[in-house]
Amino acid sequence: MPSTEFLTLPYQAPWDWQQFHAHFRLRAIAGQEYLGEHDYCRSFCLGDVTGWFRVTALPGQHALRLEHSASASACLAELTRRVRRMFDLDADPALIAAHFAADPHLAQMLARHPGLRLPTAFDAFEQAVRAIVGQQVTVKAAVTITGRLVGRLGEPLADAPAGIDRLFPTPEALAAANLDGIGMPGKRVQTLQHFAAQVASGTLRLDISQGASELIERLCALPGIGPWTAEYIALRAFGDADAFPASDLGLLKAPIWGPTGITARQLQLHAEAWRPWRAYAAAHLWHNYSGG
Repeated sequence: MPSTEFLTLPYQAPWDWQQFHAHFRLRAIAGQEYLGEHDYCRSFCLGDVTGWFRVTALPGQHALRLEHSASASACLAELTRRVRRMFDLDADPALIAAHFAADPHLAQMLARHPGLRLPTAFDAFEQAVRAIVGQQVTVKAAVTITGRLVGRLGEPLADAPAGIDRLFPTPEALAAANLDGIGMPGKRVQTLQHFAAQVASGTLRLDISQGASELIERLCALPGIGPWTAEYIALRAFGDADAFPASDLGLLKAPIWGPTGITARQLQLHAEAWRPWRAYAAAHLWHNYSGG
């Protein structure tokens, strides 16, 4: 058995494990992630440290259990910070609910799903790759292609739980790879590899230390990356509370807008009242659209 250690991560209720289970079930990559009924496990790389962690929902407690490889002790503060962000454990649901109370549509959704949060990625580069791969294809297709990248380019990981044996590819590996037959159009392969090369060289910093809008601007300056991709990266990679991909089909076709939906421009105007929590509004609209 791999060597393990434990932490308990508290949160403010309500918080709904089933929302996160559904989110990761759609997106889990074989070999890198494993999803059980009440737990989620994955590999990770932080600097020079590689390992794995497992998060388990604790019934009857407002907390998650974080189990991790012994190697993670060298980067435990950063690992814990990322896991808390990934499962949105630091949100104040009462504050967000109070902000949305004046919007009749959102107030109804909040009443039905008061614990809805903002699931985000463990790693910003990984999420950006997923977003670029996912341009104009279904989530399922994007997961299939990303899984091929992991299988072809990801370094192996030993001494991990069953089902976890590979790391996500590094920017360097992705930038230099031959991606023939990976299942993406040539233009998108070029976009992906140019992006990876920019990250590998340090020319592109994936952070929101200067604000999400500054990162969105830098991403949109790259060939093949438009506002939807950039906003989605800000939302899913960093959990930015106000990121809002207004051209997203699931947001435009959400049932609350009626059978004809709404235009991106109309949605953008409507969403001004949701600031600074537009990403949480998006989470509710997506949940509403998917019928969850």
